[in-house]
Amino acid sequence: MNRIGQIALKEIRHILRDTRSLIIAILMPILMTFLYGYAINLDIKNIKLAIFDFDHTRASRQLAESFYNSGYFVRADAQPSLSSPETVFKQGKAHAILTILPGFEEALQSAKPFEIGLLVDGADANLAAATTSYSRIILHRLLEETLPHENMPFVNLSQLVLYNPDLKSSHFFVLGIIAVILMLISALLTSLTIAREKETGTMEQLLTTPVRPYEIIIGKVIPYIALAALDGFLVWGFGIFHFGIPMNGSIALLSAFGVIYVIAALSIGILVSTLVKTQQVAMLTTFVTTMMPSVLLSGFAFEIRNMPKFLQIITYAVPARYFVSTIRSIMLKGSGIGVLWHQALGLGVISLVLLTLAIKKFEIKVT
Repeated sequence: MNRIGQIALKEIRHILRDTRSLIIAILMPILMTFLYGYAINLDIKNIKLAIFDFDHTRASRQLAESFYNSGYFVRADAQPSLSSPETVFKQGKAHAILTILPGFEEALQSAKPFEIGLLVDGADANLAAATTSYSRIILHRLLEETLPHENMPFVNLSQLVLYNPDLKSSHFFVLGIIAVILMLISALLTSLTIAREKETGTMEQLLTTPVRPYEIIIGKVIPYIALAALDGFLVWGFGIFHFGIPMNGSIALLSAFGVIYVIAALSIGILVSTLVKTQQVAMLTTFVTTMMPSVLLSGFAFEIRNMPKFLQIITYAVPARYFVSTIRSIMLKGSGIGVLWHQALGLGVISLVLLTLAIKKFEIKVT
């Protein structure tokens, strides 16, 4: 442990001397948080919709089919229960629930006031806003097609948004940027530090000391685990106190997921460093293998269900896919391990595989 501590101390001193890298590591998360928190706004399709039809009439069935045939909505993966309909939101099996109470067809025929209920998962503000907008358009279009304009009934859509009632986009994107920052900081700086040792020739000096390869890896990554944790808590706190994002779940559970996720990111950085010889190549390779997939293939910027099938399969190998959905579920919905166990399993398997590959590859290079 003393040898690992000495290597970690050496790395901490280098970080403190490298002012430019330290400034980038601290200021970049704040800048990215502002950019993604305020600037991104995306359209949503393939919204998972569940329908409670208590009217059981031709008119109610026609309304349901109008939603599913609109091109915006698809059938939910599971039908919610009447006692706790929001459970399907926590499980990610539905994004909205439409409730048609008895009397819908009668209201159309007699022009009586009638309300249709819409329960929306507000964890994704863009999805919730799109769901409401599309629902009103579809309902109004159906009424126009089936009834004369002068006989339009007073059919209203009663909306209730869960988890993010104000539909703030920042709640969605700021949480996603935490995953991107943790991946970028952990993988990029780890790959650079090992590549720098190889480029300057000091790696050979380290290997001549009585230090084993795995001790070198552990000693070098410990400071970057601390730095990644600092960045993560920095943006997490910034999101809570500046953007007003709620924390409805367990901080301990979120931290546990964060540790596993950081291990995966560090493993990618070590793996990249064994394949390249210079810091410039390490930076470019790490950016391509971490930053781009974390933004494009994790569900952070683009909905995975809207991607082509072959890309949806590739996303299962992207660690950020699991962490992005996890942090949103824990903070906004208060989800527990009972709902997120499959995310934990996927992230754990990827982290174990990447860490094993990184250590094996590093040992091969130094022997």
